[in-house]
Amino acid sequence: MQKDIATPIRTQEILKKYGFSFKKSLGQNFLIDPNILRNIVSHADLTKDSAAIEIGPGIGALTEHLARASGKVVAFEIDQRLLPVLEDTLSPYENVEIIHSDILEVDVKQIFQDKLADYKDVMVVANLPYYVTTPILLKLLMDRLPIRGMVVMMQKEVADRITASPGTKAYGSLSIAIQYYMKAEVAMVVPKAVFMPQPNVDSAVIKLTRHLIPPVNVIDEDFLFKVSRGSFVQRRKTIINNLLSSLPNGKEKKEIIIHSLEKVNINPTRRGETLSIEEFGRLADELYPHFH
Repeated sequence: MQKDIATPIRTQEILKKYGFSFKKSLGQNFLIDPNILRNIVSHADLTKDSAAIEIGPGIGALTEHLARASGKVVAFEIDQRLLPVLEDTLSPYENVEIIHSDILEVDVKQIFQDKLADYKDVMVVANLPYYVTTPILLKLLMDRLPIRGMVVMMQKEVADRITASPGTKAYGSLSIAIQYYMKAEVAMVVPKAVFMPQPNVDSAVIKLTRHLIPPVNVIDEDFLFKVSRGSFVQRRKTIINNLLSSLPNGKEKKEIIIHSLEKVNINPTRRGETLSIEEFGRLADELYPHFH
């Protein structure tokens, strides 16, 4: 059995061998606890018929666990300095492919066709760079990739927002955008001590599972997200006030907005955080003909 990369001693050895220094700008925090990694991978329910997509493999700590559990791993690494390290640490695994690019810049759909066409079951499993967690998640969802779901580590505060229910302080447009596509749950909370260097924030792993049918059927998904984003522009304001300022020519169309809210039984004095996805869906469909 291959010796785990993710131990403090082995991690230190690898970093020393390559003279590697952490780049704060890339949000590099490497995991140094094999049990945590095994736990993350177990939540992804992978088999040798599954493929995994990883973002930010670092020195390959999670990658090797994914390689052992799945048929193929495609990992995106932005930091050129890590390419020779990964080539070395992952040399025992023939089912890993490292792509040197920024996941936010790349055509992931094309990579799916080129590299993962043989796999019907694909999961995203990653310790995400904290400074770009939200853009990465939204890109993967908006690209409508044929994935079963994601098991991803992130800042606990962002995990709380993604999994939040209506009426809570953490609930907002991010909760709605992600829960529209996926069932979201916190799989585990992760202590700072299992990272090198230790981050300043608590971390959590969330599990996202794709809905077979979205929780609400809408005319236009992008417009639903526009309405939900607009409803949270200023959290303390009522939904009517937020929509007046966020929808195009909202102030001139005040009567239409009030009428639409009343038609779908939403009191204009409610705040955005009290509305469920279903209510946002009905509201978006009611407003759509007037703002499109």
